[in-house]
Amino acid sequence: MSAAGTSAGDEVTWIGEDVGRVLVVVAHPDDIEYGGAAAIARWTAAGREAVYVLATRGEAGIDTIPPEDCAPLREDEQRRSAAIVGVDTVEFLDHVDGILEAGLELRRDLTSAIRRHRPDTILTLNHREFWGAEGGNRNSADHRALGEALLDAVADAGNRWIFPELGHPPHHTGQVLVCGSPRARHAIDVTGFVDVAIESLAAHAAYLEALGDHPMADVEFLRFMLEGAGVELGVEAAVRVERFGD
Repeated sequence: MSAAGTSAGDEVTWIGEDVGRVLVVVAHPDDIEYGGAAAIARWTAAGREAVYVLATRGEAGIDTIPPEDCAPLREDEQRRSAAIVGVDTVEFLDHVDGILEAGLELRRDLTSAIRRHRPDTILTLNHREFWGAEGGNRNSADHRALGEALLDAVADAGNRWIFPELGHPPHHTGQVLVCGSPRARHAIDVTGFVDVAIESLAAHAAYLEALGDHPMADVEFLRFMLEGAGVELGVEAAVRVERFGD
């Protein structure tokens, strides 16, 4: 599976509602809510089915709450958040938050999820080293590891001779869409779905409170981000994505 997109300076390529069955794969609760959930809301409203799979329960994400107490809290927030955008199935793989490794164990678990759920489209979060241009804010180790393992698992899932012990037939995923990537050359028009995306983010109340005065603690940050991308692309609101596909 190779990266696909227009060259720098060309018009963006739009991804519509012809996405089939969608599997969302991220490292932590709240990852998909910073933009991607707006796309999920559009797709579920159009009748597409989506499932969430999270590598961890985000138990290391709140400094003031011990992991054993934080995990069930963040799991509950993620389930409520998903339901707001029309997602009923949320699975957690129980890898340890903060120390994800893009090795065989994570690849195997992600391959299993892909073969079980058989998506046409996978939506995930930026795995590149930086947010934005190189030299900007460095991406977290978990996000980088999750993305690398996921792209490998997409290939693994289609090869019957890799992880045959999983007991599911091989599956080929048509495309992987990466939200927040600095190499985004595709986009999803999410006009009309900004408010529900903000509501979905707001469901992570404990996490947002713990962010204190960080700009991303204000759910209106999401409106600014989505509508800002929309202005650049000529629509009311948009999510930029990097696309991997055939």
